[in-house]
Amino acid sequence: MQEHDLSFVRAEMVVAQAAPKSEAGTGAWLRKNLFSSVGDSVLTILGLLLVAYLLPPFLEWAFVNAQWTGTDRTFCATAAQGGIQPDGWSGACWAFVQAKFGQFMFGRYPIDQRWRPILVAVMFVLLLVPLLIPKAPRKGLNAVLFFFVFPIFAFVLLTGGWFGLTHVETPLWGGLLVTLVLSFVGIAISLPLGIVLALGRRSEMPVVKLVCVIFIETVRGIPLVTVLFMASVMLPLFLPAGVTFDKLLRALIGVTLFAAAYMAEVVRGGLQAIPKGQYEGAESLGLGYWQKMVLVILPQALKLVIPGIVNTFIGMFKDTSLVYIISMFDLLGVVRQNFSDATWASPQTPISGLVFAALVFWLFCFGMSRYSMFMERRLDTGHR
Repeated sequence: MQEHDLSFVRAEMVVAQAAPKSEAGTGAWLRKNLFSSVGDSVLTILGLLLVAYLLPPFLEWAFVNAQWTGTDRTFCATAAQGGIQPDGWSGACWAFVQAKFGQFMFGRYPIDQRWRPILVAVMFVLLLVPLLIPKAPRKGLNAVLFFFVFPIFAFVLLTGGWFGLTHVETPLWGGLLVTLVLSFVGIAISLPLGIVLALGRRSEMPVVKLVCVIFIETVRGIPLVTVLFMASVMLPLFLPAGVTFDKLLRALIGVTLFAAAYMAEVVRGGLQAIPKGQYEGAESLGLGYWQKMVLVILPQALKLVIPGIVNTFIGMFKDTSLVYIISMFDLLGVVRQNFSDATWASPQTPISGLVFAALVFWLFCFGMSRYSMFMERRLDTGHR
């Protein structure tokens, strides 16, 4: 028997070596992401120059020269304007935001009852966070509590009139409370309604398809301002005498239907992206229409259009500020309403309030955007 020479075969694994210095570390990251080409280098330098030009004045306005405490406009006005600040002073008036913070959050909700929206917010976070964590246990129970039990709990607690709670009319609601109510309800209802509309538009039944097409194209063809105006002002004119709906409910219906029309087109794009073989494979297994859609098609389609879905959510969250035109005051509406308070009338009050509102909107929108990117990476198993 011929013997084989095994002297060249390694008997043990080589110890892992560090990556080359040119491929790891801060320098490698900068070279790959910021200076990989001449064009990237030029854009990076221009961006850094722009940041260096804009950031120091903003930091000086927002922090260095800012007025953090105070009881009236004199703390945020110069001496020439009847205030305590020196002439030429220019800084943020965070004292205004601090004094009006309660209104920015809750509107005219009674002060002694504000523990109710605070409790609703705490319950919202406690139920939402486990739902967003993929490895959290008992997802089914969590979903039932969040989508079915929590809305009833929130409605009873916020409106009152039951269990000894003082009734608080919705015209007293305002600020971030209204923004979150409109956006949460709109998101929770517009997605399933958009899915139904997308399936209806692709239906082979002419009547169903025609109704869905007319609804989608009609709503998408008019601005949200018109939808809100119709829901708030025109709708009561077509109702029988003595029959009316709460203004907040009308705004909820208008925002939800508007978002559902756009959501339907996003979902339809995902349905069209699924290969025909997936439909045929599901049918070959003997699955019915709804089984095929729920178990095979929709999970793949929704995964493909996560960016479009979240983009619609973000747009709807920001569009809630349009309820200001129907005399409802969300966060931005309450901020603008307080500009007319003579106690805080100063040149720095409006910009400080608007910057605060912009920061709050940005935090929520950025959070939704980052979570959608996380879900895209987690679900992108079939396209890597």
